[in-house]
Amino acid sequence: MPNARTEVKLPVEEIYARMGAQPPDFPKYTTQLMNLANQNAQGTRPEVVGQMSELVREADPASFREWKQWYEERHPDALERATERIANHVEKLRQAIQAIDRNMIRNWVKDLVLIKTVEGLLIERAVLDYLSEVHGVAYTAAAPAEESKGIDGYLGDVPVSVKPHTYESKTSVKQQTLRGHLILYRKTSKYLTIWYDPEVLEQAP
Repeated sequence: MPNARTEVKLPVEEIYARMGAQPPDFPKYTTQLMNLANQNAQGTRPEVVGQMSELVREADPASFREWKQWYEERHPDALERATERIANHVEKLRQAIQAIDRNMIRNWVKDLVLIKTVEGLLIERAVLDYLSEVHGVAYTAAAPAEESKGIDGYLGDVPVSVKPHTYESKTSVKQQTLRGHLILYRKTSKYLTIWYDPEVLEQAP
């Protein structure tokens, strides 16, 4: 085979040994829970522990021991602050896990399978139905061929596209050209917020 490459696998213990460190040993599932707690607690954010990539470049350590000493001298309280934040959220997770029973799990599965999968479509139709009522114009759904062009429906004769509020911030969709007035929405547990240009719809017959 041309340009063949040799595959080499080193045990993680050997990698850690070359770093001058000991590999961690965590019970099963504990790292997932601690990672989840850290996402909520933001215990290892730069404002807590520092911008790690920049610190490593600054320290340029030859070994783990050298790096550990360098870091702890300059950030003596960082690890304890991060630990405290995460520990508080682990306790909250522990309480939450105790509250989960089979019925709650079934309701969660129902929400995920039956509601979340169709939520976007139903919100889209609810938004268009609401705006058609407010502006006194007819609402018609888009044909499949129009949907492929980003048109979700019509308010009067105005083609519209209904998207989540994060739509415009997504780099992957910025290059897309929607052939319709863009209506954005944000759904929270209490509200559905809609952003659109009413003047566009006021001109619709």
